[in-house]
Amino acid sequence: MKILSWAEEDRPREKLLLKGKPALSDAELIAILIGSGNSEKSAVELSKDILSSVNHDLNALAKLTITDLQKFKGIGEAKAISIVSALELGRRRKSFESDSKPQIRSSLDAYETIKPELLDQPIEQFWVLLLGRSNKVIKKQMISTGGVSGTVADPKVIFKAALDVLASGLILIHNHPSGNLKPSQADIQLTNKMKESGRLLEIPILDHLIFTDDSYFSFADESML
Repeated sequence: MKILSWAEEDRPREKLLLKGKPALSDAELIAILIGSGNSEKSAVELSKDILSSVNHDLNALAKLTITDLQKFKGIGEAKAISIVSALELGRRRKSFESDSKPQIRSSLDAYETIKPELLDQPIEQFWVLLLGRSNKVIKKQMISTGGVSGTVADPKVIFKAALDVLASGLILIHNHPSGNLKPSQADIQLTNKMKESGRLLEIPILDHLIFTDDSYFSFADESML
C-alpha cells in the first residue's frame, strides 16, 4: 500500500503534526527524509529495509556511506545525502552539547569528552585534549587524519598546539575504526616519545587513549605511561 492510501493519522508527516516527534518510529522518521519509496515498497517499508540491514542500530546506520545507501532500490544520491546529512546533524548536536569545559578526572572522562568527535568515524584520526592546570579542557584539537589503518602524529605539531594555548597537560587520543583495542608497536613508541618530550617541556602526557565506538584502551590505566 502506498502511504497516500493510509489513514491520514498513519502517514509519517501527518502523524508528526498530530502526535509529535516521539510518536514516530525510526523508520517513519527516515521515511520523512526520503519522501517516497520505490515501485514495490512505500517510503516506510523501504526505510524498514534500510534499518534492518544494520540491525536497527542507528550508530551503524550513521556509518553507511552514500554509496552504501544507494544499493537500496529507490534510494538515489539525493535521498542518500538527506539521510547522511540528518545523521551528521545528530552527531554534531552531541558535540555541541559537550562543548563546555569539562574537567578530566579519569580515562572515562577523556573518552566521553572526545566521543562526539570520533564516534562513527570510518578513518583513523589523531586528536589531543589540551588541559589547563585543573585538568579542565582548554581545547580539543585534531592533529591529523589518515586512512582506515593509520595516521601520522607529529610531536612538533602536537606540542606547538599545546604551547599556543599554554596547556599544562595533554591527553593523546586516536581511534581504531577496526574496533581493535590493542595498541600497536607504533602506538607504544609514539607514547614513549611523547612522554619524554613532554617531560622536557614540562607539559606532561597524562594519558593516551585508543578509541573505538564501544570502548577504549588507556595507557595510563594499564600503567604504560
